[in-house]
Amino acid sequence: MPNERYSISLPSFIHRVGREQSNVTRALATQFGCELKRVRRSRNWLLVGDYSSLSDLLVALRIEDSLAHQFTITKLSVALASIEPPVTLEQQLAQLLNNNPNITLAEMMEVTGCDITDARKARFESDTL
Repeated sequence: MPNERYSISLPSFIHRVGREQSNVTRALATQFGCELKRVRRSRNWLLVGDYSSLSDLLVALRIEDSLAHQFTITKLSVALASIEPPVTLEQQLAQLLNNNPNITLAEMMEVTGCDITDARKARFESDTL
């Protein structure tokens, strides 16, 4: 699940925003690690990226010029609102320890894929609270 890529459909993208704005949006998307590409030979486009890249792109588009990028901002906002933000490793470990305080370090490492230092650190933080 880390770095899961999401696809956001942008129907009739160039017809709605124009060629110049699409080039600006494509450059910004590339800068933030996203990909804005055309769906085959149709007039529909697809914005692909992981959650953090897409949210960074949304912030950049809002800062750039909100009126010129309104279509993209709206589509991106709606899509990100429907996506659940990824859970960090620390949050996973804390949740495991809250659900089962007697879990061993080996079980924590097996479930989350973390290393021994992360598991020990989570155990220590859980014990001090």
